[in-house]
Amino acid sequence: MEIKLKGGKSFKVKSISIDERDSLLDGVDYNYNEDGSVQQVKMMHSTMTKWIRTCLDGNIDDEFLGKLSLEDRTQIFTELQNKFFLGEGKASK
Repeated sequence: MEIKLKGGKSFKVKSISIDERDSLLDGVDYNYNEDGSVQQVKMMHSTMTKWIRTCLDGNIDDEFLGKLSLEDRTQIFTELQNKFFLGEGKASK
């Protein structure tokens, strides 16, 4: 699996276990507006770092993370969430 950012960068996503996925999803804490839309993600930076380190393939060290813009980190995090929340588009039977 791979994710592509708007700016053209692409990253390979590792296959992770159900337990790892659940741990990542449990670590996301949202605040919502009255209309149900997401207002903010609590502990946004540490949450994004954990998702990126766990899910991207390759050497995801501090140097790699330091070279990513906040926009790139946010896009990676959002794309990863979409993959895990929506799966691969296969309905359960």
